[in-house]
Amino acid sequence: MTTALRRAGHWHRPLMVFVAAMAVLAVVSAIGVVTDPRVLTGVPIWLKPLKFSVSFVLYGITLAWMLSLLPRRSRIAERAATVVVAMGVVEMMIIVGQVLRGTASHYNETSPLNAVLWQLMGAAIMVLFAAHVVIGIVVVRQPMADRAARYATGLGLGLTLLGMLVALPMVLPGQDPGVEGIAGAHSVGVADGGPGLPLVGWSTTGGDLRIGHFVGMHALQALPLLAILLRRFAGTRLDPRTQARLLLVAGAAYGGLTLLVTAQALRGQPLLRPDALTVTAAAALVAATVAAAGLVVIRRRPAVELVA
Repeated sequence: MTTALRRAGHWHRPLMVFVAAMAVLAVVSAIGVVTDPRVLTGVPIWLKPLKFSVSFVLYGITLAWMLSLLPRRSRIAERAATVVVAMGVVEMMIIVGQVLRGTASHYNETSPLNAVLWQLMGAAIMVLFAAHVVIGIVVVRQPMADRAARYATGLGLGLTLLGMLVALPMVLPGQDPGVEGIAGAHSVGVADGGPGLPLVGWSTTGGDLRIGHFVGMHALQALPLLAILLRRFAGTRLDPRTQARLLLVAGAAYGGLTLLVTAQALRGQPLLRPDALTVTAAAALVAATVAAAGLVVIRRRPAVELVA
């Protein structure tokens, strides 16, 4: 374990330092959730930095791991990852700073200072998005001997971009809640801060655009994890080409799920109370995924050919 941690520390030093800092912040925020009685938009005021710090831990460590898989070192990708770290620091400083001031960080334009901080966050996210695109292009263009790993990393990075993009409706004019000084909202059909699911806070009375954002962002972990599980538990039964094709099917299904829950939110539906149209679309997605995966497995190379 010590050796593994020491090796991980050398993946991408700025990213790993950032991950360590976010892990510490997650602990501090968790303590704040329990000990600080302040509530903002219906949830403990420290819940937002807790969720963001945990998310950055997962994002940063996965990104560093993916960079370590590249057969050739890429200074462009490493510099882009350093930009990701810088923008993450900017975002978290604003989020924590606003918590300390007792006010909201997102959509907050209730004063000139709050408006500048919100606009700075938006600019940081745009730069982070661009840096992520650069990393994705570098990873996809570099050859990897393991095709399944290449698909998992490429699709994970691409679907994470989709997760960032589906968050855009939160700040579009259609999401203007009509409250002075508030420039967006994550809930659809209801006001932000209403009843929500435990911990994540997703609305239980209306749509919530954070769901699609969450699902898409964590493709970066889900697809590489699937590739690892396939290699570990099905490596002797499924040839590398079949594993890679299954990753393609999983990536398409994951993208479909991200779009489905985003569309559900835009229609003002709570995640756990879908209407007939959403249920039908979900059933169609499951059926198509199972059929495609079954077809891939049926057409896999025979075991005799693999042994030969």
